[in-house]
Amino acid sequence: MAVLVAWQMLKFFDRIDEGEHWVGQNLVSWHITIGTVILLVVVLRLFWAACRENPPSTLMPITSMLARIGHFLLYAGMVLLPITGILFMIGNGYGFGFLGMQLVAEGPEVPWMIAVGGLHSPIAWLLLIMVIGHAGMALVHHFVKKDGVLRRML
Repeated sequence: MAVLVAWQMLKFFDRIDEGEHWVGQNLVSWHITIGTVILLVVVLRLFWAACRENPPSTLMPITSMLARIGHFLLYAGMVLLPITGILFMIGNGYGFGFLGMQLVAEGPEVPWMIAVGGLHSPIAWLLLIMVIGHAGMALVHHFVKKDGVLRRML
């Protein structure tokens, strides 16, 4: 998941010179496919998490609550980001395909989809902030608390 999300963040390079550079021309062409894969994997991970028991938290109650909120926001971002991207594509009449299969045909513009899809970029920025915070907290757990959380994540 971390590699896929990091790859998606390369899309920020499209802001440089309108995507006319090696990142924009080569790596970002997979943006829609990888975004769809992330959505599918996140849904599977959420289903898996719902079907298993979580180990009891060893954190203080406030820290545990903050960790739960942080994880909820990360997952919300990883679900909402591809959904808004798909809505933006369909809403602008481009249709939507995945792995060579056309799932939604090209068609007329749909204003409400364009409006909701317009949240794609702001959600991406918020998710980037959340990812940086998540990585920072993983490093705090590893180097300050020395509790093995980073090892379990990896």
